Amino acid sequence: MTISGHFQELQTPLNSSKKIVGGMTTPCTSTTMNSPKTHQPHKPYWRFSKQDFFPEPSFNNWSSYKNALSHIPTRLKNRLFARSTETSELVELKKESENEMKKCLTWWDLVWLGFGSVVGSGIFSITGQETRNNAGPAIILSYAISGLSALLSVFCYTEFAVDIPIAGGSFSFLRVELGDFVAFIAAANILLEAIVGAAGLGRSWSSYFASIIKNDPDFLRIKIVSFAEGFNLLDPLALVILALANGFAMTGTRRTSILNWLSSIVSAGVIVFIIVVGFIHGKTSNLVPFFPFGAGGVFRAAAVVYWSYTGFDMVANMAEETKKPSRDIPLGLVGSMSMISIVYCLMALALTMMVKYTEVDVNAAYSVAFEGIGMNWAKYLVGICALKGMTTSMLVGSMGQSRYTTQIARAHMIPPWFALVHPKTGTPIYATLLTTITSCILALFTSLDVLSSVFSFSTLTIFMLMAVALLVRRYYVTDVTPKYDLAKFLLCLFIVIGSLIGATVLWSTKEKGWIGYTVTGALWFLGTLGMALLPKQRLPKVWGVPLVPWVPSLSIGMNIFLIGSLGEAAFYRFIICSAVMLIYYVFVGVHATYDIAHPEKLDSIIEEGKENSNQVL
Repeated sequence: MTISGHFQELQTPLNSSKKIVGGMTTPCTSTTMNSPKTHQPHKPYWRFSKQDFFPEPSFNNWSSYKNALSHIPTRLKNRLFARSTETSELVELKKESENEMKKCLTWWDLVWLGFGSVVGSGIFSITGQETRNNAGPAIILSYAISGLSALLSVFCYTEFAVDIPIAGGSFSFLRVELGDFVAFIAAANILLEAIVGAAGLGRSWSSYFASIIKNDPDFLRIKIVSFAEGFNLLDPLALVILALANGFAMTGTRRTSILNWLSSIVSAGVIVFIIVVGFIHGKTSNLVPFFPFGAGGVFRAAAVVYWSYTGFDMVANMAEETKKPSRDIPLGLVGSMSMISIVYCLMALALTMMVKYTEVDVNAAYSVAFEGIGMNWAKYLVGICALKGMTTSMLVGSMGQSRYTTQIARAHMIPPWFALVHPKTGTPIYATLLTTITSCILALFTSLDVLSSVFSFSTLTIFMLMAVALLVRRYYVTDVTPKYDLAKFLLCLFIVIGSLIGATVLWSTKEKGWIGYTVTGALWFLGTLGMALLPKQRLPKVWGVPLVPWVPSLSIGMNIFLIGSLGEAAFYRFIICSAVMLIYYVFVGVHATYDIAHPEKLDSIIEEGKENSNQVL
């Protein structure tokens, strides 16, 4: 199978669905798709060869690789500005999987996939931690702030997913609008998010299960005194539950979806019970003081509880398996997230009314809260509901994460072996195994507080980039947008992002003066207003984000502000992880993606490498 047609460079307009021939407009055709099929030997799915992992010419032999390394600056420059096309993402790259994913999902499936993936991923595991340590009763405001930010991101995701219904989600969207290199940064964070998120869920599941058996969340963990704090409690149960959930997700999309929405309906009933009982037995006196840690604590908590809203991007990744994306995706994403935001705020309020914030358990908040009001039987019901919620989050997360990984592998940023789809199950088993094994290892060693800060940083960064990509999509089309308009758009975007970073720095340094905030706020407003006065170069095909550029500009602001509210440790961990990923890109990823973008140039480079090798010998 040839891979030469996978990329089109900057010279090709991104919105080209037609081409001009002799002054006449004719539909574009794909040579690969329309050419007669050639009969090739059937390849077994279960295979493991060098060609499956590194098929690119740069990795043919040591000589070819040394030649590739000598061209690192040129290739980095090329990849920095190279942009993919919708046709490439929707048609060409899918051929790498050899088998199609099955279109079997409707809006009903997506609504409950959204509910199943989001509810349980954080509300049961993070609420107690942030209520006790950062926000107090004002945790309801933290959830409201994060919910608004998540909903703004949902709008951006929905427009992209309707126009480009592919498994890659934000990776593919960013690759089309912001280029190959930015897409790699997103891909690295996507994989980090997938691994850390799954590991955090596994640890939370273990905490709740241990609390049901004995009032000790670490009851089933093994303490290693010689290991560093935060990494010294081994959790074999988290490893087992992750393996089981991911294993079931490999068996089929439709089967997993049915199990998810049946169990999620039951879970919704239990959540209603939690809210009602919490209000009945709650005391308003527990809400005083409402801001024990000040406004700063509210935003610090909002940055972390954002984890509770993650998962909707997993639903966007199911677009390739959705029957009617233009109808089902907006209903599934926007509908489920609006409902979930309200539910979260009510659940947070119920918790802080039942228990004084200083007495909230940081690991199993709701179970211990019901025990505290004398409803021991309800404690077990809540614990089982939490376990169910986290289990479905693992199932849906496994589905979405593996689709992300599949598209990243289709682009050869990681070995294309991970892009293969099983012919019978219609699922990417190899991609699922990659995230399963790595998350299991991480869950075995790493505590929840360490995982949550890293996860939030990665997620917020991706959502911020998605909002930027939406602005680029509306205001810039290659070879169509006048250079003067492009310059004005970039200036406005620079002012918007710069002013938001400035405001975040002021807040982080606890600046109390109003002058700095007034200046940065005015600059943000003027930058967004200037963008609004520019002509839009592209309109959404079916469903679009309202009030562009104001909504995506506000989304950028909220995500940057929440990133700035995370602690220094999260920045350090993020920088270290990114450095490791960039090393991989420089020595592996850039050469693989460059090869499939420029196969005609690689032939001469390979020949040159062979000649140099022969001269040395």
